[in-house]
Amino acid sequence: MNILYSCLQAISLLGPATFDASKLKVEFIGEEFNDYVGIIPRTYILSHCDFTANLTLTISNVINLDQLKGWYSKDDVVAEWKRVNGEMCLHIHCYVSGPNLMLDLAAEFRYHIFSKEMPLVLKAVLHGDSLLFREHPELLDALVRVYFHSNLKKYNRIECWGPLKDAVEGRQGDHTKGITAHMDSSHPRDKQRTPKSIFQVLFAFLL
Repeated sequence: MNILYSCLQAISLLGPATFDASKLKVEFIGEEFNDYVGIIPRTYILSHCDFTANLTLTISNVINLDQLKGWYSKDDVVAEWKRVNGEMCLHIHCYVSGPNLMLDLAAEFRYHIFSKEMPLVLKAVLHGDSLLFREHPELLDALVRVYFHSNLKKYNRIECWGPLKDAVEGRQGDHTKGITAHMDSSHPRDKQRTPKSIFQVLFAFLL
């Protein structure tokens, strides 16, 4: 426990990682997606290499089920644009802990790491999908909601980071809300049915 506490103290002293555009690789998935500037559907998967610090941002108008497996095995961050009460929002999903006991033990550490690196994630999205933001500059005012998925109630939560243009510089204020994520179990999952959102797919991985 003392080691974990020392690690958390060290994290608090370090600022977010500096975004280096030269280390970002952008991939587009979907037919004729390079010319697609529609907002919905639009999803992002950001993966990283621990050894080189290189980042890969995959932008798609479909949910790539195979690549989403990296969400819980390689610490990928996934996101999608959603319309909530008529307003556009960017929903981001981070896997803090689940069935893996070792991840449970490191849940607090992982939560703080994801939180510290969130501005870098947002900068990667802004840079990698710059065409979208040139066509729709109003998206800079869209709210950013971060979903931390965990089987531990303390870390299973949604945090509102404010407008994207502010969130990219770090969380603005304390706009958090703890939740217990759940899906409607009254309808059995149909593998042939197209998922409506990344949230549904990611939660299915945790079942």
